[in-house]
Amino acid sequence: MPAIPAPSSAQSLCSPPSPPLVRTHGDVRTLEFTPGNVQSEMRLSRPSRLMLAYSRAMMCFALFVPRPRHIVLVGLGGGSLAKFCYRHFPGARISVIELRADVIALRAQFSVPADDDRFRVVHADAAVWIAQAGAGSVDVLVVDGFDEAGLPPALGSSRFYAHCRRALRHGGVLVANIFSYDPQYQAMLGRLRLMFGGQVCWLDRVAGNNCILFAVKAPLDLDAGATADTAAARRALRLRRLTGRRHGTGIGAFNRLLVRALVAYLSLRHNVSK
Repeated sequence: MPAIPAPSSAQSLCSPPSPPLVRTHGDVRTLEFTPGNVQSEMRLSRPSRLMLAYSRAMMCFALFVPRPRHIVLVGLGGGSLAKFCYRHFPGARISVIELRADVIALRAQFSVPADDDRFRVVHADAAVWIAQAGAGSVDVLVVDGFDEAGLPPALGSSRFYAHCRRALRHGGVLVANIFSYDPQYQAMLGRLRLMFGGQVCWLDRVAGNNCILFAVKAPLDLDAGATADTAAARRALRLRRLTGRRHGTGIGAFNRLLVRALVAYLSLRHNVSK
């Protein structure tokens, strides 16, 4: 979701969360967890289109895994990421993990596909679900599971990242949306680097305060001079060299151009393959 002016909180709140709010203005429908803070946005005439900049940036996982077989999305929201992946990665099986039943109940209003042989929405705690997932069973793991107050601590802990790495196949990638102003931002970045052996890069200045991090599962002893065992790890090394070992691409205009070019390519690839 886009950045919201609030700190992180526990995933299970002491008081029940407010019901999600759906608003429709002309051709645009939005989902809000708190009034005025848009969690998801959809164009009714093009429900699979990614409207928000941060969601387009998260699709850059295709730079590391161009044709994933199993994508796991943490957080359904209005289904923007789920619909895009379902449409543009036809060879992938997609599992969406959502904690809130009242959010899942809105899936029809946001044109989220019905469950079928390659798409399903699971009502579960993502931290528990991923801990129980089979080792090496996931190609891409996208973490965008926010509540009203931000990213729950359970989705940014060392234990969670360790479980994510275990669930990923070699060469798989974890994509995390983190607010740059979150007090735990540097701590979460440090945990990711530790769990993924430093194979972490990110896109910043593409969507306000949203920072999109990518962590590749590669051999833990891999360094910039080593030979990567997987194509995804080789891409991670090239990106690190390109950015002067900062691990992040700090040129905002370049980042935005990269994101738009990739989303356009995925759309073109889908149209050509039909």
